Amino acid sequence: MAVYWCTEVIPLAVTSLMPVVFFPLLGVLSSKLVCFQYLNDTSMLFVGGLIVAISVEHWNLHKRIALRVLLILGAKPALLMLGFMIVTAFLSMWISNTATTAMMVPIVQAVLDQMDNTEYDMTMMEQATGQTNKVIELEEKNASDPTSANGRSLCSELILLNFEKHILWEGMTLCICYAASIGGTATLTGTAPNMVLKGQMNQLYPNNNDIVNFASWFGFSFPNMILMLVFAWLWLQCSFIGFNFKESWGCGAEKSDKEKAAYNVLKTELKKLGPISYAEFNVLLMFISLVLLWFSRHPGFVKGWAAALFPGGENVEESLIPTLLGFTCFLGLILSLVCEITS
Repeated sequence: MAVYWCTEVIPLAVTSLMPVVFFPLLGVLSSKLVCFQYLNDTSMLFVGGLIVAISVEHWNLHKRIALRVLLILGAKPALLMLGFMIVTAFLSMWISNTATTAMMVPIVQAVLDQMDNTEYDMTMMEQATGQTNKVIELEEKNASDPTSANGRSLCSELILLNFEKHILWEGMTLCICYAASIGGTATLTGTAPNMVLKGQMNQLYPNNNDIVNFASWFGFSFPNMILMLVFAWLWLQCSFIGFNFKESWGCGAEKSDKEKAAYNVLKTELKKLGPISYAEFNVLLMFISLVLLWFSRHPGFVKGWAAALFPGGENVEESLIPTLLGFTCFLGLILSLVCEITS
C-alpha cells in the first residue's frame, strides 16, 4: 500500500481498499472486522456493487445487452413489451432501478417515435399516389360536414384511433417502471431495501450463520420475480394492448411497416455502439465473474471456493467480491496504459 500511495499508480482511495480484499483472504481478519473500520460489511457490499454497475454503465454494456435481446424477441407489440420488461428486469437485478429506467425509457421513446413517423410517411406516400389514407379521409370528411351523423361517427373513429395510439405509448412506458421495480427484488444487491434487510438480520441475529446471502436470496426471490414479471406483462398487455393472440403475436405473419420501423431503430442503435471494445469485453468478463463468485462463495450444499482456496475462507464475506473486482478494474487501467506506452 505504501508503494501504491507513493507512486499513485491507482487513485489513493482505491489503494485504501486493499485491506478489505487481502486481510480476509490471507486469514488476518474477517471481512466484518475489516469493513467495520470503513463502514460495515453490508454497506461495503453495496458500494462494491455500485463500482461494478458504474463500469457497466460507463462502457454501455447494459445498452448492448438490451438491444440484443430486443432484436431477438422481435417487434410485435406484445413481444416488444415483453422484451422491454425482460431486459429492464435483468439489468435492474445488478444496476439501480433508477439508472435502469433512465437508460431504457429513451430507447422506448425512440422506437415509438419511429413507429409514429413511419405511419405519417405512409400517409404522405398514399396521398401522393392518389390513395386515401384512413386518418386523412376521416379528417377531410369531418371538416367538410362536421354536423352530419356521418361526420360525427367519423370524428369518433378518429378520436378512437388517436386514443389507441396514446394507450399503447402509456403501456410501453409503464412496463419499464414495473419491470425495474420487480427485477430489483431478485438479487441481494438489486435495490437498497434488500441490503437494509441483510444489515438488520446481521445486527439482530449475529450468529445466524450467514443464512441471508446472495445465493439463498436469489434462490428464494428469483422464482417470485419471474412470476410477478409474467403477471405484470399479462396485466399490462390486457389493459393497454388487448389480448388478441393473432395481432399481438402474429405467428408466421408478415411484419407490418410499423414493426419493421421499430426493428430498424433497434438495429440502428446497436450499430451506433460499434463492435465490442476491449474494455467492454473486460467489463463483461468481470460482470460474469462477479455473479459466479457470489453464487459459489458459500452455496451450502458443497464447499465454496473461499473455504477451499484460502486459509481465512470462513471469514470471507460477500462484500469482498465486488471490492476485489473493482480493485481489479483499476489494475486493468494500469495495464492498458502500459500497453499504450509500449506500443
